Parts: sequence; structure tokens; C-alpha cells
Amino acid sequence: MTKPDVRLEVPDAVADIARRLEEHGYETWAVGGAIRDALLGSARADWDLATAARPETVRKLFRPSYPIGIQFGTIGVRGTDDYVYEVTTFRRDIETDGRHAVVEYAEALEDDLARRDFTVNAIAYHPLRHEVRDPHDGIADLDRRLLRCVGDPALRFAEDYLRVLRGLRFAGRYELEIEDSTWQALLAAVPNLARLSGERVREELLKVLAAPAASPSLDLYRGSGAIDALFVELAGLDAEAWGSLLGSIDRVAAGRPELRLTLLFDSAGAETETMMARTRFSNAETRTVLGLARALAEPLPEPADAVAARRWLRDVGPERAEDALLLHGVRSEARDAETEDARLAEQARAVREAMERGDPVTIGDLAVDGNDLKELGLQPGPDLGRVLEACLDAVIADPALNQRKALLEYARSLHDEG
Repeated sequence: MTKPDVRLEVPDAVADIARRLEEHGYETWAVGGAIRDALLGSARADWDLATAARPETVRKLFRPSYPIGIQFGTIGVRGTDDYVYEVTTFRRDIETDGRHAVVEYAEALEDDLARRDFTVNAIAYHPLRHEVRDPHDGIADLDRRLLRCVGDPALRFAEDYLRVLRGLRFAGRYELEIEDSTWQALLAAVPNLARLSGERVREELLKVLAAPAASPSLDLYRGSGAIDALFVELAGLDAEAWGSLLGSIDRVAAGRPELRLTLLFDSAGAETETMMARTRFSNAETRTVLGLARALAEPLPEPADAVAARRWLRDVGPERAEDALLLHGVRSEARDAETEDARLAEQARAVREAMERGDPVTIGDLAVDGNDLKELGLQPGPDLGRVLEACLDAVIADPALNQRKALLEYARSLHDEG
């Protein structure tokens, strides 16, 4: 179905790419999430193009270009705005196994749209003629706030089980009701989620956590059984604990997915590292989340107790202090405990005052270092580390002791005793 009466704001760079391809005789349309979001009134930068041109032709027509997914027919083209846009040759699926698809190039846009997952994602827009191609009535589904598969839902999910998670994300993110036959097929496909690679599950989960509100999609994960299939460690949370968890996650800004992920996985306690390994998070991501989880496990100091505040900062690490305070805060707010919130504010104030004063809380804050202690006769190794830790304990108890002379005398006494 072609509709000439819709006009979207297409970036000039996208129109320029389409124009060049069309001038060389290759039909080219804008497709995907940018069209869906534009029709919903939300702008996004990553516009994708589908074209009749083969990848080698795209690479000849555009310099520079990048083979970012050439095995799937996708070339990255740098636009006049310096943004890299994906240009993909029309494709059709010829074989699928639930995890991967074997595709071949197609001649017509309709073939390309027919292989897409949901009708709201199977809408194309011509950047030059301002026409909409909507063979599966995706616009009507957007108007009805309905998520519906293209064609037979059972076949769509069987082609790639990641579509189950994509459907839950889209329904939650855009407040769409999942059409009944699509929902029933989705439920039937949920047990097959375990066949997906950890990397694909990870990427999809991060997209959920990047939404303005993550809770609607996560609640659909739970309601569909996807939580049980992918994160059995979270399945034991009762309704109250789950509701509190979702409330705390949504109170963290969407731009901080590592904090949201910490709250989600930490609710499983000691299984956090296991879940992160299974979903193939990087070592750096795992260290960040585990560090935040340990910080969250540290009870906050008593209000107005400066020494306790410094000890808390030492144990948590000053680089994680603000994030840890934020996580404590959103958990408390989600529990809706006003008395707890007031006490938490006093505890946080003591920590922030210690930070603002620049109180010593790490070995690096000491007025002496390992070289100074070596001059006292200490050799590198456990004894030197023990003395430095003792010096830190002393200045945490009394920051006035953080003077080179005083610490050297204190270290000498410890060395003599040892």
C-alpha cells in the first residue's frame, strides 16, 4: 500500500544518499525504527536505507564506506553530516533455524518488508518522493497501539527467537498491546529463548534498560516467562519485591544502564557474576557492576558520624560513592518509606561532607608513600602494605595525623614493633 499523504522530516544526509542511488537507477527507501519513531512523533539519528543496489555497487558509489555487515548486505555510508548510515540491499529469507537466517538478495522492496518481524517495523518511506509503503498496515497498528507480527506469528518467532525479546521491548517501550495471536505464539516460543547466544540476549537487555522507563518491558519479560527462561535467578522474587525492583530501576536515569543493570542483577544476590558471564558481558562491564553491587551492600554510616563516613568511603571507593548513594536512594524511594528516606538523607550528607572536605580515605591520600617507608627499612611486600593500611586507619580516625612527619614516626613505631 502506497500512501503519498505522509511527510516526515528526513535528514538531508539521508536524502542525499538516496538521491545518488536513485540517480544511478537503484530504488531506495528509508526503513526500520526511524520510520516507526517518526510516525510516533519521536526523532532519532540512526536512519537506515534499503536499496536495490548490491553491496559492491554501494561501495563504488560512496567514499568513504564501510563493510559493517557485508555478509548481510549492509554497507556503512558516511553522510554529509559525518554520520554513518546503514545501507542494506533488499533481502529475503530462504532458510532459518531460530537463531540465524540465510538470506538472498531480492529485487523488490515488498520482499524486504515481508521478512520483517512486526508490522510497525515493516513500513518504508521514500526520502525524495515522500511516499509511504505500508503493505502490512503498520501505520494502522501504530494508531491502534497494537503490536502484531508480519504474517504468521508462529513462523516469525520460529525464524529468530530474538523476536520474542524484541516484541516485549517494543510493547513496553511504545505502550503497545500485543495482539492475541502474536501473544500466544510468543508464549509458545519463550522456552526456545535458551537457544539464543548470550551476546544477543545481552544486547537486547541493554536496549530495554536504555528506554526512558524500563519497567513495562521488564514486566512483560516476567509475565511471558522470559525471566524464568533467561534469568532463573530472578524468578523467585515475589510480586512485592519485583514491584519494588522495577520502581527503583525506573528512578535511575535511562543514560545509566550500568546502574539499572546493577539493581536488576543484584536482586539475585550472589548470582550476579554468574548471570553476567552467561550473558557475555565484558570483563570491564562485569567489574563495574560487581563493584557497584559491593558498594550497595555496604551499610551507610550513621548520620553525622564523620569517622564512619570516611570508613564507608574507604570500603566503597570514592569513585563509586555517588553512584552507591544514588542506588541506596532509589531503593529506599521505591519502598516508599518516608522515615527511611529521611535517615538516608542524613547518612548521605555525612558522606558528601567528607568528600567535600577532601578527607583522606585511600592509600593515595596519605602524606607518605611506599618510597618513604622503604627509607625506614621496610621491604616491598606484605609488611609494607600492612603499615600503609595501618597509617590509613589512623588518619581515617583522625585526619589531623595526615602529616609526613607524624606518619613516619607512626610507621617507624609499627615497624619496630613488627
